[in-house]
This record gives sequence, C-alpha cells and structure tokens, in this order.
Amino acid sequence: MSGVARDQDVDIDLGQLVRAVWARRLRILAITLVGAGVAFAGAKIMSPQYRSETRILIEPRAPAFASTQQANDASAGPLMDELNIASQVQLLQSADLLKKVINDLKLYNLPEFDDAASGSAMSSILVKLHLKKNPLENPPEERVIDAFVERLQVYQVPGSRVIGITFTSKDPKLAAAIPNAMANVYLSTQSGAKLDSNSEATRWLEPEIEGLRQKVSEAERKVAEYRTSHGLLQTNGTTTFPAQQLNDISAELTRVRADKANAEARAQAVRNALSSGEASDTLPDIMSSQAIQRLKATESGLQSQISDLQTSLLNNHPRLKSLRAQLSDIRSQIRQETQKILASIENESKVADLRASELERQSDTVQANSARAGEDEVGLNALEREANAQRQLLETYLVRYREAASRADSNSSPADARIVSRAVEPVDPYFPKVVPIVVVAAVATLIMSAIVIMLAELFSGRALRPTDASPETIEAEAVVEEKHVPQAAPIAAAGKPVQPSMLAVVADEEDRIEDVKAAEDVPEDEPEDDNEFSVASVADYLTGSRAPLAIAISPTGENGSAATVSLTRMLADAGHRVILIDMTGSGYPTELMAEDPAAPGVTDLLCGEAAFGDTIHGDRLSDAHLIPQGQSDVRRAMRGVDRLSLLLDALAAAYDLVVVECGSADVAGVSRLTRSRDVEIILSLPVVEETIFVALMTEFQAAGYERVVLMSGGEGAEQALGRAA
Repeated sequence: MSGVARDQDVDIDLGQLVRAVWARRLRILAITLVGAGVAFAGAKIMSPQYRSETRILIEPRAPAFASTQQANDASAGPLMDELNIASQVQLLQSADLLKKVINDLKLYNLPEFDDAASGSAMSSILVKLHLKKNPLENPPEERVIDAFVERLQVYQVPGSRVIGITFTSKDPKLAAAIPNAMANVYLSTQSGAKLDSNSEATRWLEPEIEGLRQKVSEAERKVAEYRTSHGLLQTNGTTTFPAQQLNDISAELTRVRADKANAEARAQAVRNALSSGEASDTLPDIMSSQAIQRLKATESGLQSQISDLQTSLLNNHPRLKSLRAQLSDIRSQIRQETQKILASIENESKVADLRASELERQSDTVQANSARAGEDEVGLNALEREANAQRQLLETYLVRYREAASRADSNSSPADARIVSRAVEPVDPYFPKVVPIVVVAAVATLIMSAIVIMLAELFSGRALRPTDASPETIEAEAVVEEKHVPQAAPIAAAGKPVQPSMLAVVADEEDRIEDVKAAEDVPEDEPEDDNEFSVASVADYLTGSRAPLAIAISPTGENGSAATVSLTRMLADAGHRVILIDMTGSGYPTELMAEDPAAPGVTDLLCGEAAFGDTIHGDRLSDAHLIPQGQSDVRRAMRGVDRLSLLLDALAAAYDLVVVECGSADVAGVSRLTRSRDVEIILSLPVVEETIFVALMTEFQAAGYERVVLMSGGEGAEQALGRAA
C-alpha cells in the first residue's frame, strides 16, 4: 500500500511506526549518545552545590528542680500547637536572626553572597534592556541577605514538632556551619528572652510583695480588734460563743421535754391500771419497786395457805378468816405503794416541766444575744475576706518571686527547643547529580527521536492505511484485470500481482484444469516468491482484497494446515491484525502456534465451559492470535456450530482478517460456518493434485462460493514446520 486516497477513511499502522523506528535505530542510538555526552559535559561544567541540614525539636524545657513551674508552663500556653511551630519557623527566618548569623560568620566578605558586585554578561544585558533591576542599586547588606535567603530553607517536618534548617553552598564547610550557627543563635535568643522575662518579673515583684505584707498585717489587726470589741470569741475555730451556747440550751431543752413526756406517759399508765382495777404487775415502774415486790411475795404466800386450808377447813373457820384478813391488808398496802409510785412519777413530770420552762427562758435570752452576734459577724466576715485575699495574693507573689529569682542564671532558663541533629560537612554534592542527569537526558533524547520519526511517518502517509475499499476502487481493479492480465492471475489496484480468485477465471471443469497446469509449469529458474499460488502471493492477495474472513481447506491434512499457519504468521509480520481459528480434527495448528496445547478453545466455547475472552491466545512465534481447538468433546461442541457465525462476525469487527482452518472439510461443513457466501475460500494444497482440486472447485462453485484461492508450494509449509520445531 503506497498511498491513501484523500477522501478515504484511514487507520494508523502501528506496525509501520515500529518498523520505521527500528529501521533508524542506529541513528537514534547515535543521537541518544550525543545527548548523553552533552548532558555529561554540562553536568561536569556546573559548579557543585553542597547541602546540609540541622533539625530542632520544639518542646517545653525547664530545670529538674522547677517541678511547679513545669506544671504551670504545661497549662500556661499553647507550646505544642501547629500555629506555635509555624511561628518558630518564621522566627528562624527573621531578619534580625539572619543578620546576627551573617555578622558572626562574616559572610559579607565572601563573593558567593554578593554575586551582583561581579555580575555577568547576561545580567548586564538584561539590566541595559531594562528587563531586570540593577542589583547594585540595593545596599550591600540587603544583597547579602537576599543571597542568604535564596540558599536557606526552613520548614516543619510533617507530622512532628521538628523544624529543619537546610542551607546550600558551594563550600561544604559553610553548608554545615550556617545551619548550626542559626540553631545556636535561635537557642540563645530564646534563652535570653526567658532570662529577660525572669529579671523583669523579679524587679516588679519586689515592691509589690513589700506593699502586700503591710496590707496583710493591717487587715489581720483589724480582724482581731473587731472580734474583741464585739465579743465574737471563737470556741472551735468556726463557731462563736453565743452560737455554741444556744446549741447547748436547745439540746438540753429537747432532752427535758422528752423526759417530761416520758414521765407523763408512765403516770397515765399507772392511773389507768388503778382506775380499771387491772393488775399492775406488768408496769415497769411497779415491777421495779422493791416494796411492791415484797408485798407481792407475801400476797402469794397467803394465797397459797388459804388454798391449802380450804380443802380441810370450812370457810368460816377462824384460821381462814385470819388469813383472808391478812391477804386483804397486804393488797391494801400494794395499792398504797402503787399510789406512792404514781405520785413520784407525777413529781418527775412536774420537775421536767419546770426545767423546760426555765430552759425556754434562757433560750430566748441567748437567741437575742446570738442575733446581735450574727449582725456583728457580717462586718467580721468582710474583714476576714479582705485579709484572706491579701494573704493569698502575697503567698502567690512570694512563690513567683522565688521561682523567678532561682532562674536568674542563664543555665537555669533553657530555651523551649533543643538540637536533635546537627549539620555535618557533606561529602557528595547535592547538585549536579551526574548519573541521573545523564540517564534522564539519554532517555529524553531517545524518546524525542522516536517521536520525531513517528511524526515524520505519519505526515508522509506511510503509516496510514485505508479502513475499507470503496466501490470505485473495486471497479477500477476489475477494469485493470480484464484489460491487462490473464484471468488466471488477477492484479491489485496498486499494480502488484496477487493471488487470483478462481471464480473469475474458471468457466468449466476443463478450463480450471488448464489453469492449474499453467500454474504448475513455473520455470525452474524462477524464484519461489514469483509463484502466484505461493503463501506470499496469497498473503498479498488477501491484503489487497481486505477480506474480513478467509476459510482455509486442507484436504491433504497437516501439511496444508502448516501452510495456513505460515500464511497467518506472514500476515501478522506484515503488520495486520489476524487471528486463526483451529477447526481441524487433529489440532495441528494449535500444536504449531499455542504456548499451551491444553489452552481453552473453540470446543470449550461452544460447550459453554470457557468465556469468549479466555479462548483467545497469542502465537508463540509472531504477533498473530489463535483460538485453539480446545479440550471439550467435539461431537457435543458441533451441536452448537451454528453459533460460530456470531463468533466470526465479532472477530471480523476486531481483526483485519479472520482465518478459519477447517482441515479436510467439505462444502456442507463450511456452509454452516457463515451466513454469507462473500468469503475467501483458500484451498491449501502444498502439492497440487488435479483430481482433488477439480472436485473441490466444483463443489464450492455449485454451493455459491465464487472467491476461491489456491495456495500451493511446499516450501512455506516446510518453513512453518521448521519454526514450530
């Protein structure tokens, strides 16, 4: 294909692009080596730059003895938050700190930090063209600071409270000295700020403490005088004397009232027993009386004697009468004694009542005194609050003063940061890295050279191919074939001889036999590639016809299948997307092309045991694809052979050519593969046999297949077998 029509749809031929790049590989390699050499020379010419880093950890620090201060500092300020770390980063880049480092190291004497003084030709040109400001217009100090800042990098390490200080310089010693000097100046500045704060606190606290001491003494004196003048004497530290007295009277009054109620209840119980004539033996007061107990014992003895005598004497017997009289006298004594006990209990109740009345009177008096004391305590409490407030403030100031005084020394006030990693003098330069620069330059040159070659191929049209042939092209090819070539050898539209279609030149059986004989009578001195029925000629014919489907019939068996494999590989090597489907009974194409002979294939797909995508495999010796025979039962698979037409349509949409190797199949079997007769039929006969060829041509012509191509020549098959081996 030498050209493409302007109004014709085209595709990019990736194979042609790859071949164009490969054909110019030596030129690309030479350009790549030149680019790598230039990069190497440039890297060597550049002045080396060295980089070193110091790291500082931000954390609260205090002497071991200042435990109280540490606890206060932990809650005093947000030392650990992100904003504080960011503030410390800005402090490290402040102009005052940088000036101190520059002056300490005398960097203003180094030419590296004042390049503007010497200048360069390019810089001078830009200044004259007013494209750049003249750096000499800035003061020398500002120029040094600008150069210092360009080489300085201060950053917070992500996810930590560590700050990194990195500096780049042509001198490795200077690259390590500057970050360390910045860290030392920073720590000194922080420690000095703490010392200044402690000194200021000490100077301010001294007069304040002296004034507070006088105020506390005056407040405590007023409290004591007020307490004495108003009689607010304390009994247990918190309660005054009137209040304590009132509490005691109230407790005693409650006890007396309880005794009175108890006595009245006991007296009432005795009265009830006497008035009702019930036995008073169960009453506690009666039973506790010794006289009652003796009288009860005597009564019990008399009652026992009377009971004994009544069994032997009459009721009117003088002895019984005497005992009954004694019993009556004893009972009368018991009642009298009970009356005495009742009188005693009533007296207790009266005494308790008198005591309660007296206590109530005293309580009223004490309550009045307590009320007056409560009014006096209001003023006392105010004086005590004032004294307590002054005392607490004085104690706080004293603690702060002692802490500030103890930190007056520089060693007692460390900065809230420490160096965790000091910068060391670097051995290898940070820039330029010769090996990475050379590798990147070589790879970039290689890629750019390949891209330029590919673009040249695309713009020249050599890497473009038409997607389909128009009707006008087909008619032009037919006219050229009728006028300029014999019917046995058709010619493509581009003028190159290709494998002819046997349908256009064969009118009957005899003419076809003559054409076959003419094809076999090739001069011995003519090269194999000039054979118009060779594998190469058939490949050219299929390329020119752009047929989507070709069915190969191999009546002689494996040698014909080997020729079909050779045809497929030749088309793939020419840059075409081609796939071969193994429909033979022996599976010989699968054996020649597949990496794994047991890979899933057509039979597995038709039996439903494999997915469509799993049956497509690559050829082990070319870019062609293969659908192998498969491992399922052939008879069961052939029951669904009608579905192969759908498979072929899908493959024809994805590939330039679909080749179906059917082995020694007949017309009936081939008819079941396609719905249309517009396919290429390839009769793969490495050694042409007239009888077989004539029979096959007759059968396919009768079945309606008009595009039949003969592919002969044993060399192609032998080469395919040799490659497979």
